[in-house]
Amino acid sequence: MGFILPNLRLRELIAITNANKPFFDDFVSYLESEGYPSLHAFVAYESDVRASAVVAKYLSLSTDVRLFDGLSRPYASTRKAKWYFLAWLFRDAPAQRLRPLLAHMPGETMGQRQAALINEVRKFVAPLLPDAASWSWAAVSEVMLSRLEGSRRALKGALFESVVRISLKELFEAEGLSLTVGKSELRLHDETFDVQVAGPRSTILIPVKTRETMGGGHANLFTRDIFKSISVAAEHGYEAIPIVIAESWGGDFASLNCEHYIHIRANPNQTAHIAASLAEELRKLLPVFRRLL
Repeated sequence: MGFILPNLRLRELIAITNANKPFFDDFVSYLESEGYPSLHAFVAYESDVRASAVVAKYLSLSTDVRLFDGLSRPYASTRKAKWYFLAWLFRDAPAQRLRPLLAHMPGETMGQRQAALINEVRKFVAPLLPDAASWSWAAVSEVMLSRLEGSRRALKGALFESVVRISLKELFEAEGLSLTVGKSELRLHDETFDVQVAGPRSTILIPVKTRETMGGGHANLFTRDIFKSISVAAEHGYEAIPIVIAESWGGDFASLNCEHYIHIRANPNQTAHIAASLAEELRKLLPVFRRLL
């Protein structure tokens, strides 16, 4: 199919970011109910004890307003949504950087430790961004857009791993093949294989690689990542069947120890199209999977 010229990822991420504005507005309204005239006033507030208490109370309150992740799915937990939102608001990373720090914060409950940590981040960021404009929705939405993009990359990878597993299970059930599809990733040294298909005779490892953009330095890293997966599998006596979902990728499987592969030339945002193509390509590999029995 032809290349997709519009930046589908940007369009979807902006739509998700805009859908999260009510969550921002809800927090600002909460601060106003606590006596702060604006978000900027709260950020610049000098009292540790009161600011920390305000955050702790906010985390404990329930709300009907939803926060959406990078795939436009609402966070199931209100507390998690608020924790992520506050970390993003103060220009930080809730999972990668802040979560490991929680164990070192004071407080008897997780909520108290989260509030204490968010307050420390607030105090650090406040003098770095002293202007009120830095705490407007326009500024915060740019930060949220960036964070959602990172979230989206991780979630997209997990999404397609799930699609591959489901497609394989449906195929094997329809063909009456007693093959097992692994429920989780397999790690060999420092390499992760997303899907495994196991039979009485052998196991096939399936790395799933997706790429939305075209060209650039990261394209070389993407190619090297695919090559490494195949090589590590071969070194450990496994056959690898990589699945590459990329609209434009110039890698050469012929130069590798890789007899079979699937390359779906599509933008990873085209989920429905990819799922249908994937099922068709996996069916073509039935003779390979039958060798595992």
